[in-house]
Amino acid sequence: MDTTKYIFVTGGVVSSLGKGIIAASLGKLLQSRGFRVTIQKLDPYINIDPGTLNPYEHGECYVTVDGQETDLDLGHYERFLGVETHRENNITTGRIYQEVINKERRGDYLGKTVQIIPHITDEIKRNIKSFSEKDFDFVITEIGGTVGDIESLPYIESVRQLKWELGKDCLIIHLTYVPFIAAAGELKSKPTQHSVKLLQEQGVQPDILILRTEHDIPTDLRRKIALFCNVEPHAVLQSIDASTIYRVPLNMHREKLDDVVLTKMDFDLKKTPEADMREWILFVEKLENATQIVKIGLVGKYVQLPDAYMSIIESLKHASAYNDKKLELKLILSDDLTDKNAAQKLTGLDGIVVAPGFGQRGMEGKFAALKYTRERNIPCFGICMGMQTMCIEFARNVLGYTDANSTEIDPATSHKIVDIMEAQKHILNMGGSMRLGAYKCELKKGSKVYEIYNKSEISERHRHRYEFNNAYKDEFEKAGMTCSGRNDTLDLVEIIELTSHKWYIGVQFHPEYSSTVIHPHPLFVNFVKAAVSPGLPKGEE
Repeated sequence: MDTTKYIFVTGGVVSSLGKGIIAASLGKLLQSRGFRVTIQKLDPYINIDPGTLNPYEHGECYVTVDGQETDLDLGHYERFLGVETHRENNITTGRIYQEVINKERRGDYLGKTVQIIPHITDEIKRNIKSFSEKDFDFVITEIGGTVGDIESLPYIESVRQLKWELGKDCLIIHLTYVPFIAAAGELKSKPTQHSVKLLQEQGVQPDILILRTEHDIPTDLRRKIALFCNVEPHAVLQSIDASTIYRVPLNMHREKLDDVVLTKMDFDLKKTPEADMREWILFVEKLENATQIVKIGLVGKYVQLPDAYMSIIESLKHASAYNDKKLELKLILSDDLTDKNAAQKLTGLDGIVVAPGFGQRGMEGKFAALKYTRERNIPCFGICMGMQTMCIEFARNVLGYTDANSTEIDPATSHKIVDIMEAQKHILNMGGSMRLGAYKCELKKGSKVYEIYNKSEISERHRHRYEFNNAYKDEFEKAGMTCSGRNDTLDLVEIIELTSHKWYIGVQFHPEYSSTVIHPHPLFVNFVKAAVSPGLPKGEE
């Protein structure tokens, strides 16, 4: 393709309609037709990135291969497309203003008065159009928030300008909500009309409307919406509630979203390949038709908001489907878990995942879960701090160091099983200062992880400040805890595994970030396989 095409996805009426899923679904459909696609998220908050936000505030912080802390929607983009995202795929208002202010301080604006228009909008457009140099056919840009939010105004204005600058190379999709009023027994289009009117008042006319709904929207109501919103009837599509987010691309394909987009952007459908969704359909069928259940417990401190563990949960779904099992996930608040009630709360689970996190709250509950699974030969997967707690629990209850801890939790502990990295000791700023992004890891031949990956070198993404203390490595290995993955360049232990256990592995990195629909992560797949394989826990044989 000679020129890059730009598609913008805006939202109205209410938040959480699923703009990210719609953007990812459209991206998948275009990709399945042979196009090169990337997706970008514009977030209207003033934080530079979500790295310092509480997960209860914003959900999971997703990390790209190049070490950028980003919005959780980028996880959906990668899981759907199987294409890595980078720093430029998530732009916040904070980053836009920071860059403009830096330019002003350098004198780049030659003494001019710096204003939202044109300086902020020009910076937004520069970030959007930067992908044109990277050989993508389509750049899909999701604009966070809803139309009418004061924070989103510069982004909508930038879209207005780009629409005039790019013409047919720019297309706008607006996602709205059509509520069903039970008392009246009717679907109501007025919220959509008001949402589009608000968008039009800002100078933007949507090309396609996607209507989120719990009920099928009849043709006459779609025509009414088209008439009042200045949109062609065939470009008013519905996105009905689905059993899984992974069915949404198939639903939108049935609505002919990809055909409408391509037609409006002057493509000849007769010369464009049909969408090849065979692998995707196979996955969805496995996901929806599995009857045998695998019961996995996720132990963490943020389980009241499952979005905080979005990538882990989706990775478990991928792995369960590829093992022809239906995932039954139990979210377990680590604050409430103790040695005394562990049996009551964890009995009946096929496997346990000990989640990442920061800070002291919930640590003792994680220790209780680890002791329970270690002693009963129940498959257990520790991720990031989950691995660190695995090490501390092993030191306390196997090596006998009862005060063993991480210096993050107890700086005065006499057994610093987990300690801050040397490079982190003098860092004062919190944002973007951890060990972030993809790092190589050498796997020990003969280890379980070597067999799982089936190669000696891997690359995985990190987000942490503390590491296993190498001073205890020999002692751990003599007691049966193998350090099976290492970064030799930084002299850091990345993976531990208990050799005598059915499946007891901890990783300092985040494998969940690189699990996709078509290529589920091998660690999760093997963990679920172990969880459903024959064999009773110790003491119950």
